[in-house]
Amino acid sequence: MPVVEIRKDPEALTMTVVAQFAAPVNRVWAAYADARQLERFWGPPTWPAKFVRHDFVVGGRSEYYMTGPDGGQSAGFFEFLSIDEPRSFKVRDGFLGPDGQQAESMPVMTMVFNFEPHDGGTRMVTTTTFPSLEALEQLLGMGMEEGLTAAMGQIDAVLADG
Repeated sequence: MPVVEIRKDPEALTMTVVAQFAAPVNRVWAAYADARQLERFWGPPTWPAKFVRHDFVVGGRSEYYMTGPDGGQSAGFFEFLSIDEPRSFKVRDGFLGPDGQQAESMPVMTMVFNFEPHDGGTRMVTTTTFPSLEALEQLLGMGMEEGLTAAMGQIDAVLADG
């Protein structure tokens, strides 16, 4: 299992996920930069993702939807705020409504993905910052921690193909 640590800090309004992979930084980075690879692991196994847009550049946007076992869908977006290839990138992460616009009833978070060499592979630290304690509790209640853990558990298979 790639996830080695999860830290939740309600005072800082953050959740940090630390994962380790037996692949070099450039390979792990490539899995996030390419929509076809990213969709193989972004959603948990029971909610696979399909990226319909993935402009992996500063100012770019990604849009995706995940389909659950009952056929229900949940859609989301990233807006790329900064990219320091292959060390880190930062996104605004939010939900899309049925109209394809930002779902105003759902919080928007900031996520920072940091990649560094570690023990011949890669250590990735993902820090999500929530706009409020209520938002943190809401998304944890929706299964965000379990979803990220399950999703990251699929990355090794993607990395092995590359």
